[in-house]
Amino acid sequence: MAVAPQAVPPAVPVKRSRMRGARERDPVAVFFLAPAMILLAVFLVFPAIYTIALSFFRGRANSQFSEFVGLTNYVNLLTNDPNFINFKTFPPSGAIWNNVLWLIFYTGIVLALGLIIAVMATRVRYEKQIKAIVFIPQAIAATALGVIWTFVYSPNPDQGFLNAFLGIFGIGPISFLGDTTFVNAALIFVGVWAGVGFATVILSAAIKSISTEILEAARSDGANEFQVFLRIILPMVSLPMSVLAVTLIVGVVKLFDLIYVMTSGGPGAASRVIAFTMYQEAFPGNQFGKGAAVAVIMLIILIPIMIFNIRRFRTESVT
Repeated sequence: MAVAPQAVPPAVPVKRSRMRGARERDPVAVFFLAPAMILLAVFLVFPAIYTIALSFFRGRANSQFSEFVGLTNYVNLLTNDPNFINFKTFPPSGAIWNNVLWLIFYTGIVLALGLIIAVMATRVRYEKQIKAIVFIPQAIAATALGVIWTFVYSPNPDQGFLNAFLGIFGIGPISFLGDTTFVNAALIFVGVWAGVGFATVILSAAIKSISTEILEAARSDGANEFQVFLRIILPMVSLPMSVLAVTLIVGVVKLFDLIYVMTSGGPGAASRVIAFTMYQEAFPGNQFGKGAAVAVIMLIILIPIMIFNIRRFRTESVT
């Protein structure tokens, strides 16, 4: 007797089954993501919206949203506040200009010294010890760092190490933190001293990831050490360097603690930076709207930097 052929169920498309599985997992994903999303909304999204809204008001204490002023806070900051930016002198002065100085000199010197130390440390037996010594300042809190270097820079030779040392050669005493000529250079030096160790460790890891076969092949072809560094090492660590540069730049834009501890923006307003101006306008100055406008300007400055970083990550892989 012939057996009737069994009906074969229609095949379910793979794409449709995957979509159905994804829909079934959606509630579970939302459940696990909800706590993080709530924290981001409370501590990131809401404060950002509140700050942007407050920047359009006068922002006095106990009546922050009572007097709408539009773009007046921004106009006053960018045109009528020489402590924020002043183009009437050459070179310019003010908080934004001081941040530019930090961005150029601090970021450039930290990257250059970090790369040089990382390259040289890989060629000696005491690499671990060198990197540990260079990294020690990174482990010191910024507040403690400011206190330490305030004593180092003290114009009193009985307290200040630097002036005591210069006194041996008949120089000084110099008020490094009280003279507008020296104050920004002195502060940037402290930042460099603290930041080189971090750059050294990051770039050392990037250099060690370069294949030794590539380096040996270049040396076998007659390249000297400078050519190996310039033509091979430097291009291959360019992406980690750019990521590190973005990290340093973000830190420069948010710089506050070192300035607050060592100079409080002085002498006068010579060492003010953007973040310190935000604090100064909002709290001692009782102008929360103006302080919020400074915070929004900080955000606007940081957005292109973060966009560049994200695009770089999408196009290349970090070494």
